[in-house]
Amino acid sequence: MSPRMPNLSKPAQNTRHSLTRFAWLSIAAAVATITLKTLAWWITGSVGLLSDAAESVVNLAAAVLALLVLRWVESPADDEHPHGHDKAEYFAAGVEGALILLAAVVIVWTAVPRLTEPRPVEAVGVGLAIAVAASVINLVVARVLMDVGRRHRSLTLEADGRHLMTDVWTTIGVVAGVALAALTGWDRLDAVVALLVAANIVVSGTLLLRRSLAGLMDRALEPDEQNAVIGVLDGYAADGVRYHALRTRRAGRRAFITVHVLVPGGWTVKRGHDLCERLERDIVAAVPLAVAMTHLEPLEDPASYSDEDLDRWVGV
Repeated sequence: MSPRMPNLSKPAQNTRHSLTRFAWLSIAAAVATITLKTLAWWITGSVGLLSDAAESVVNLAAAVLALLVLRWVESPADDEHPHGHDKAEYFAAGVEGALILLAAVVIVWTAVPRLTEPRPVEAVGVGLAIAVAASVINLVVARVLMDVGRRHRSLTLEADGRHLMTDVWTTIGVVAGVALAALTGWDRLDAVVALLVAANIVVSGTLLLRRSLAGLMDRALEPDEQNAVIGVLDGYAADGVRYHALRTRRAGRRAFITVHVLVPGGWTVKRGHDLCERLERDIVAAVPLAVAMTHLEPLEDPASYSDEDLDRWVGV
């Protein structure tokens, strides 16, 4: 059967195009927070605030990458990429994870010397007030990106939003550390906080890399989505229809679902075709933005049960 594709009419394409607006929002937020955090570091001389500013530079790089990827993903399928470009979102998440790890290295490189040669933090009140203002910007934008990413199944925007939320928690830790260093007079605490920030963003970067690799390895759909597909297939059992070789995978927003459908051998070609058309339509309705493809087989033929393995013809 030809694959049942989701509706790619103009309204759907406009929805995809509109996502780039949120990438621009992320870029604007990154530029604003870099400016504010760099100013806070310049005023205070705090290596903790410098580490926070360094992470915001990564935010800017990730936001620019998100914009480029979303523009690429929204382009229609072509001869070289007949399944579309949605999988590019996993590359974006992987690169963002790598950039986060790079920022951690820079932070450690800056903070370690301050452990042996601590310096007092200056103008703490003004510097921390600026850092808090930057954090509020990140908080608002992060919530917007995560919400839009979940609603539109955009891994790029969701990853960008989660990264910004990590930045928010980082700033909270830095502000607390710098304030304690100023209050207690223990200047090394500033460097200790910077190292803790580095450890925190290493965890964030590693999780993004793992998620990216899982997508590139064609991981199956989530259990709730798989159950939705199985529910549709089981609904046709009363008509004497069976199935096997159900395979699913996700590429960014899009889901790909293939299944072998077994019907009584006495059915006409038209009846089998009409059934598969209905079944594919129901699967697409159950799993948004899915591409469903069925393979029709006679229920009574033993050969119908010899093609369940992925490598059926290997070695033949």
